[in-house]
Amino acid sequence: MTAVTLLIGGAYLAWVFHERANPGMVGHGKADEAGTLSKDDLVVMKEYFPQHFDDLQRLEGTTVWMKNGYSMAYFPYVGGRVDFTKKVGLVPPLERLEIKKIVKALAPAAVHDGIEPGGMQALAVFTRAGGKETYATPVGVILHGEEGYYTDMLFFYDDPHTIYDYWPRDVWTAIDAHQVKPGMSELETRLALGSKVHVDGDREGDRTVTYDVNGKKWDVTYVKNRATEIKAE
Repeated sequence: MTAVTLLIGGAYLAWVFHERANPGMVGHGKADEAGTLSKDDLVVMKEYFPQHFDDLQRLEGTTVWMKNGYSMAYFPYVGGRVDFTKKVGLVPPLERLEIKKIVKALAPAAVHDGIEPGGMQALAVFTRAGGKETYATPVGVILHGEEGYYTDMLFFYDDPHTIYDYWPRDVWTAIDAHQVKPGMSELETRLALGSKVHVDGDREGDRTVTYDVNGKKWDVTYVKNRATEIKAE
């Protein structure tokens, strides 16, 4: 299965494959060196671990929210076809997507849309909140007889405002405006600025992270998982 690779930075890829044997409601807690878990670590969220194309059909007619912002390209979907020649952009973090259907399409070799080239892609066809135009974004690939689907990595299946309903209102105001403010955690910042990052340090919460926000760079330094220094490049 490792031959099928999603090219979005690999933030959760190994974890996805490891967790596939345990579908359902999943907690993401990982104790720190002191053995304690934060409230964020104890959050339980819905996940499906799709293994075959037909498993994705359960998403049709549902609403999802982009978990890995500014990592996946999206394209117009017109007349039952994905127009790979007219990339619209990258799906922003926490973008609300109304999934209409799941389709297969072969992307041209020259298209770099976040999925390994050369295979048949699975794409989610969606409308944006309040919109009528339909778009498609890749969510997996069938390559060399193997299938890899990444909807659990890409999407929240429930509104993250309810998943993290204990976060302060001012934090959510910043996140919804795609802004970062002092005191925000790495998770909160990732939901605001996206997941296209370069990290300087291995210890989450005590390092500097550079966020590529659709071409604009932000350097955020964290101490004890709180943003202490914010610089726009």
